[in-house]
Amino acid sequence: MKKRIYALLLAAVMAIGVSACGASDTENNGTQAVEHSAVLNMGTGDTTGSYYAFGNLLAAHMGDAAGVTVDVVSTDGSAENIKGIESGLYQLGMAQADVMSYAWDGILSFAKEGEMRNFRAIGGLYEEALQIVTLDEAIENVEDLKGKTVSIGAESSGVAFNAMNVLDIYDLRTGEDIQTVYLSFADSVAAMKEGKVDAVFIVSGTPTNVVEDLIATENVHLVNIDAEKVAKLQQQYPYYNEYVILSGTYTGLDHDVTTVSIQATMIVSADMSEEDVYHLTAGIYDNVESVSAILPRAIDMNVENGTTGISVPFHKGAAKYYAEHGFTVPVE
Repeated sequence: MKKRIYALLLAAVMAIGVSACGASDTENNGTQAVEHSAVLNMGTGDTTGSYYAFGNLLAAHMGDAAGVTVDVVSTDGSAENIKGIESGLYQLGMAQADVMSYAWDGILSFAKEGEMRNFRAIGGLYEEALQIVTLDEAIENVEDLKGKTVSIGAESSGVAFNAMNVLDIYDLRTGEDIQTVYLSFADSVAAMKEGKVDAVFIVSGTPTNVVEDLIATENVHLVNIDAEKVAKLQQQYPYYNEYVILSGTYTGLDHDVTTVSIQATMIVSADMSEEDVYHLTAGIYDNVESVSAILPRAIDMNVENGTTGISVPFHKGAAKYYAEHGFTVPVE
């Protein structure tokens, strides 16, 4: 039943996911103005994850507001979306706040290419919870992953970075204490059901569709991160927030689970004009009520939260929108 409900919901979302409307006058201001009825490509994530569903829903509102069509593209997530904007393949994308910082500084998976700074923030969307999912009831805490095979998301994805942060905090060395594999959300779950992996790291808004689908057929357990380790993560990596997956979030979850979260953010090409990005920003935050009515994880999405937890500069068009609502954000 849950699968059918989600399928109907996603179909409804995608039915309104791309739209074009009347033209708007734009000023170039030294940047690239969008042509009337232009198509903007938005990089999102795996089709079973939050980015894809969220991107499809936001695309309709953003397209209407800016007078363009927004095409939603399934990708491997944050790093690919940032690289796609850098290369001009995408004009919009969704990314974790931490991965944006890595790209800006040219570190980790961006070390080879160097700094990537042709993107700007539009704003924060919602908190993505790090979830460690297992079917093995003997895995009660992160230490129990020792000697196990664990999927940590697609290679170079935000999930992979977050998983490595957690494993490092627990002094679990990959290749020695734990075997890691790089798989998408859907492939991770399939591998776990087949007994090929023992646990899966997922970073997504809660409730997460792929987890709900798994619960429909399997006895699922969520692994708690100790409060002491959460504090250490926050000390070393300031983009993490403490997060509690509340009892009842998933069917059968009868206790709270402590973990961490990262801000999911909408980003845009730095080359786009101030006027166009202003309208794209308005398309998001002027429609919070209708978005959250369809996707409950958007319940905390608002203008104020859109300005927090982001370390890279905002686009001037987004800054203009925030200023009209009483908030100042850094630009470059």
